[in-house]
Amino acid sequence: MKALVLEKTRSLSLRDIDLPDTLGPRDVRIAIDTVGICGSDVHYYTHGRIGPFVVESPMVLGHEASGTVSEIGAEVTTLKPGDRVCMEPGIPNPDNRATRLGLYNVDPDVTFWATPPIHGCLAPSVVHPEAFTYKLPDTVSFAQGAMIEPLAVGMQAAAKAKIAPGDTALVIGAGPIGILTALAALAGGCARVFISDLEQIKLDIAGQYSGVHPINIASQNLKDRIRTETDGWGLDVIFEASGNPRAYEGIFDMLRPSGAVVLVGMPIAPVPLDIVAAQAREARIETVFRYAHVYDRAIALVASGKIDLDPLVTKTFAFDDAITAFERAAEGRPGDVKLQIKL
Repeated sequence: MKALVLEKTRSLSLRDIDLPDTLGPRDVRIAIDTVGICGSDVHYYTHGRIGPFVVESPMVLGHEASGTVSEIGAEVTTLKPGDRVCMEPGIPNPDNRATRLGLYNVDPDVTFWATPPIHGCLAPSVVHPEAFTYKLPDTVSFAQGAMIEPLAVGMQAAAKAKIAPGDTALVIGAGPIGILTALAALAGGCARVFISDLEQIKLDIAGQYSGVHPINIASQNLKDRIRTETDGWGLDVIFEASGNPRAYEGIFDMLRPSGAVVLVGMPIAPVPLDIVAAQAREARIETVFRYAHVYDRAIALVASGKIDLDPLVTKTFAFDDAITAFERAAEGRPGDVKLQIKL
């Protein structure tokens, strides 16, 4: 079938390619409607690798998707043809110890769309397990359904933070994951979420949401602002969502005693961490790798209207313009939050 194929670094094509198409008894076949472009997709396009994952042969991109069930396996009971759905892109090994413990996101054997050598979903149709395919309520659009995947990262971060009602949080980095983490933190009980960045246009987008308070660190001292806003007590939770090594400099100075720092962004190299500063506060440090057991709750929050994803979809491209969409995503325009491709 025709798909968006990463041939090699900086080389994309829309062409026919043989893809796995066998429908197992507990699988569903899905006609893809909308796919979002993620930073990891762009990184594979521009660099050909992310850490140990190297593109060594042509690979279909895309892992943020929604669509319509077109066929079901013989043992499928929760879905039927015509159901509108979104999909968790990672399929764990059910026999792995991590999966049996419920930690399927850190299963070392997980197969994840558009992570070499696994093909992604930027194709007209995919086959996926029923267990990782979720029906969309009528109030959730295909575009919103394709945003559930990045929202799930923010939901995982909020869950790991163990937010208490009325908490005050800071998100460092106003990219797509940073903004979605801020929205998940508000939905999880935070009264206020500050969000910091150097790009005012990103902060303006985040600031559209009630309860989100932007801080431009190009013109304001972040620590001074937080000290003022918290009467010197410090933040209950800090989410690091930028991946910038400089974000770790003095990060614990803004935290209240026994507060939590949740590491969401992924630096490209090891970063120094002031362990003594963390110990002096008995800081709790949590880490996030993808997500587990949050998709259904993310969908419920969007369906209820508590999280509005529509302002974050910057532009939608036709499938025939998918290469143009990736070229734009690679530009990294400050005002682009989420670019999507509609099949």
